[in-house]
Amino acid sequence: MAEPEPEPEPELEQVTKTLKEVILAAVAEEQDRNKQLSAKKARLLTVAFLIFQATAWVSVGKQAHSSGQHQNMLWIPLVLSMLSSLIYFLALLEILSGFFWVGFKIEGPDPYALLPLTFEFPLIRQDCIRWRICNMRRNFFFKQCFSSWSETTMLDTLSKLEGSVLRCYIVHALQSGRKDKVVEFFGMNGNDLLQKSSDWSPWFAIPYLKNPSLDPQFRVYFSKEWYEALHLSARNFFSEIFDGTRLPALLKISTEKNTISSLKKDNKRLNQKLLQLQALLEEKEAQLGLSKRSMGTANSSILSSGVDGENSRLSTSSEDIYTHATSHLGKIAQGEDCAATEPTKFVSAHVESSSRQDTYSASTLHASSSGTDDLREEEFPEVSIEFQETFLGHTSPITRCRFSASGNNIASASVDGTVRIWTYDSSIPASRNATIYCGAEIMSLDWECKSDRLLLIGTADGGIKAWNVDAKRVVCDLNTTAAFPSVLDLKCSPVEPIFVSAASSRRSGSNSVDSLGYASLTVWNMKTWKVMTVLPLGEDPPAITSLCFNHNGKILAASATDGMIHMFDMSAGLQITGWPAHDSAISSLLFGPDETSIFSLGSDGKIFEWSLQNQGHILWSKTSSWFSVSETSKYRRHEMALDAYGRQLLVTSDSVRAPIYQVRGHSSGFKTLPHGAAITTVDWHPTLPIFLTGSADNSVRVTSIL
Repeated sequence: MAEPEPEPEPELEQVTKTLKEVILAAVAEEQDRNKQLSAKKARLLTVAFLIFQATAWVSVGKQAHSSGQHQNMLWIPLVLSMLSSLIYFLALLEILSGFFWVGFKIEGPDPYALLPLTFEFPLIRQDCIRWRICNMRRNFFFKQCFSSWSETTMLDTLSKLEGSVLRCYIVHALQSGRKDKVVEFFGMNGNDLLQKSSDWSPWFAIPYLKNPSLDPQFRVYFSKEWYEALHLSARNFFSEIFDGTRLPALLKISTEKNTISSLKKDNKRLNQKLLQLQALLEEKEAQLGLSKRSMGTANSSILSSGVDGENSRLSTSSEDIYTHATSHLGKIAQGEDCAATEPTKFVSAHVESSSRQDTYSASTLHASSSGTDDLREEEFPEVSIEFQETFLGHTSPITRCRFSASGNNIASASVDGTVRIWTYDSSIPASRNATIYCGAEIMSLDWECKSDRLLLIGTADGGIKAWNVDAKRVVCDLNTTAAFPSVLDLKCSPVEPIFVSAASSRRSGSNSVDSLGYASLTVWNMKTWKVMTVLPLGEDPPAITSLCFNHNGKILAASATDGMIHMFDMSAGLQITGWPAHDSAISSLLFGPDETSIFSLGSDGKIFEWSLQNQGHILWSKTSSWFSVSETSKYRRHEMALDAYGRQLLVTSDSVRAPIYQVRGHSSGFKTLPHGAAITTVDWHPTLPIFLTGSADNSVRVTSIL
């Protein structure tokens, strides 16, 4: 026998009935209000439409009776009339539907708050669905706009703040004597509040309490301290949100435009100042050269007149001494000899000194005249630039700088073992920028030829690091054998996933070339990062200073400190030819643009272009002794770089400027804008007329020429 269901408590039943009546009355009131508002909007819209139509047709009538140009404009009021008609009917349909989707609009109460019996009203269920859609829109808005926070933290904070604001609304309504608004609020939002948190259950009884501010459960919400704490929390919340909000794209465009404009103005001002300083420097150099020449000429004339005067004086002195000696015949012969020989020694010494000074003067004049020939390079016109950027991220002299395969990124290394990856173009993302600390002097750099993904770094302690610019980490750390600790050069194959390292042993020497010992050429696999083979160089081979591949990676050229150029067949791993190219060590080696020739740069500053079709034949030559880095220089390694067309050759310099030679051209060349110290490394962009110069003044410059 089934137990009878317990009868509901009379008080709860009365409360339920009262709330049901209130909700139904609110629904009816809201519907009437919407109907009245829609009818009013429809009437106003109809009146406006009729006035506009009448005006348009009057205009059409006037233009129809006119002639000439006005008849050609007859179509304008007709089109406006048709468009206004279309807009009118669409707006009228929207008004009659009783709902405008503008912002957040709540159309009715939520009947699920307290009364499950109201499911029988379809209109109320529709309003509830609309309310839930509005809530979903609100949450989506916050997720999209404020994604700088983590989603969990943002939603949790937002939910707590929302609950506190709703409680504040209820308290304010009760303090204002508007219990009906509290009842209406729970009728609209009750079900959602209960679904979010069970803490809201006691709040449904608050409109029926006589003094809720004295109730222990609600007393804190009526205090001034709680209200001030809520106000402060809301301010902090919105402050945090708007600080982390992404800047709109339109505002970014304006900001970036202003920044670029400001930077261009600063760049122009600095370029003007630089040109003024360069002009002043050149003027001082010209004055100094003129002073040296005039001083040399004056010294020569003074020296010549001095010798003639001294010879005549010595002749007179000799005659006087002879007369004095004959008038004293009674004196000892030894004394006479001494008196006669003393002037002779003095004359001899003076003549030797004079001849030595004449020899020095002649050598000085010869050096001056030969220096005048060398100064032809100094008289090169200054290259015309489109723009120039200076990178000041290093704290010690630059040893190497290289463009990446695409030219978008630049790697530069300094004496302190630091490698910086950066870009000169503000339109290129700086996500690949990085600083790499290697712990030893950087002697070689090379980018992977197929992409900008990998950078190879060779150090003076035998280390070879492979840096992944996307992952921003060293993916492989290799080491040469202990017998060959100096990695002088690295070159990646343009086709195969391999690279070649030129390492050298060390020995005591008076300069950088003498301190290099024997050579080792090793071929590495860039997939397994293991040694593939060691290229043969013979017994006790001199150090290899520079490497270069041809376009398909089948031929490797290598230069040595004994002035030899070696050519290797990479498929066979054997040397196929070689010839003596310089009397001194070769510092740099480059294939020509059509690969029918190869350029070599000696440590003595001599540059040769060798024919590969007629081995040993020189196609073009230049001597860069004025600009070349001496072997005793601290930043010893001479370098050259060829532009993409093979027409301009840029060479490092012991001066603050570097020469740009025109290869087999009519003009001699140009000179770069000055650095603050010697130029130690150079490179050309792979496709554009842009070059790099690294200096002992710790700076790297990117220069675009016209």
